[in-house]
Amino acid sequence: MEIRVVENTKNIESDILVINMFEECQTSNDLANQYAIDEDGFKGKFGETYLLPTYGKEPYRKVLILGLGKKEEFNPNKLREAVAKAIKKAMQMEAKKVAFSLDGIEFDYSEQFTMGALIADYKFDKYKSEKKDNGVKEVYVQANPALVNKAEIIATAMSFARNLSNEPAQFATPEELAAIACDLGLETKIYDKEECEKMGMGAFLAVGRASIHEPKFIHMKYQVDNPKKRIAIIGKGICFDSGGLDIKPASSMATMKDDMSGAAAVLGIMSVIKEFHPQVEVHGIIAACENMPGGKAYKPGDILTAKNGKTIEVDNTDAEGRLTLADALCYACELGVDEVIDMATLTGACMVALGTQAAGIMGNDEELIRNLISTAERSGERFWQLPLWEEYFDGLKSEVADMKNSGNRWGGASSAGVFLQKFVKDVKWAHIDIAGTAFLEKPQKELIAGGTGAGVRTLLNYILEQ
Repeated sequence: MEIRVVENTKNIESDILVINMFEECQTSNDLANQYAIDEDGFKGKFGETYLLPTYGKEPYRKVLILGLGKKEEFNPNKLREAVAKAIKKAMQMEAKKVAFSLDGIEFDYSEQFTMGALIADYKFDKYKSEKKDNGVKEVYVQANPALVNKAEIIATAMSFARNLSNEPAQFATPEELAAIACDLGLETKIYDKEECEKMGMGAFLAVGRASIHEPKFIHMKYQVDNPKKRIAIIGKGICFDSGGLDIKPASSMATMKDDMSGAAAVLGIMSVIKEFHPQVEVHGIIAACENMPGGKAYKPGDILTAKNGKTIEVDNTDAEGRLTLADALCYACELGVDEVIDMATLTGACMVALGTQAAGIMGNDEELIRNLISTAERSGERFWQLPLWEEYFDGLKSEVADMKNSGNRWGGASSAGVFLQKFVKDVKWAHIDIAGTAFLEKPQKELIAGGTGAGVRTLLNYILEQ
């Protein structure tokens, strides 16, 4: 899809002209709106649409009236969702050229308009033998070209991450993630198993021990002279999670190709970072491996030693993501960065608490957490702060090691966060649990089922705002 910025969209020859109407407007200067009101009682409720033909009397074949709901409740996030709905409606009609004429909106909608259109245009049909070409090819809008361009780049990063999350585990192996990282044109170092052993990454290596695909520790770096800030972003990279010897039931394993969605988000961000030229040094870090059963698998009761020397008793091999993140956090804290932010499909407990509507966030610096929450809201995502009280560590105490990797079922998202904090040293840190938001079983708002690219737009905007 190509977004084209023009001065007057009503003069464009198109298949559909989309116009808008707010719910309280029961009279209109627009004849199409007034016809919909008078003839069929169209109310302009949020997400409602009304279609009118033009019978060849206008440059556009049809007019689609898009309801935006109550004006006092309207905001950029609702704008994005409404635009996505209009694009999907146009796709159902197999329209190729769509123009938007949006009136009465009291904020600059350029960025969220573009995000809505491009997110709606996404599909993952790589493995379909027959592909449907029902996408909209050209979208015309009166907007700010610079903000449209920014949104196009962010949407590209989201699609990059969504594609990786949607890929089957047979493709998205640790080796493949490492190869992708090396192709991004950044300073990149891939550590193999032997190098990770020398660095003392005993927690990470244990998780990947039983897989035929060797673990890969990935470090990408975007550099600038005299950076305003240095940030490390870490993505959980479990390319497939069977649960290990504490094996998951089949129904829980079905979508575990998505357990590397944090890694996919980091790769998506790093794939476009150079296009923005931020004056921030950014490190992208992924500990990539598979958690599989087998003769070499790590076992309940094993004691692992992480990179910082702390020992971990394995209580459950299906609490593996925090083990890989433990070594990744140790590594990141040694880079001399100002902030470390990790994203992980970490706990079912977070999904139970927040569902698919929000990611959980916690950390050791309130200002960092508040900034990420507000950036997420502006970007079209939701983060909800969860507590990180030391008492959550009580369930992780071990008689034979410094800690266990899991405890009782209560407060599971926070106890996982407290576990991770034991591997953070002398740096501001935030942990984002995207277990509920990274992969959808059914469409939600502007997103279709499957990988969502959770975290990409928030972290990119956060980096750009520094």
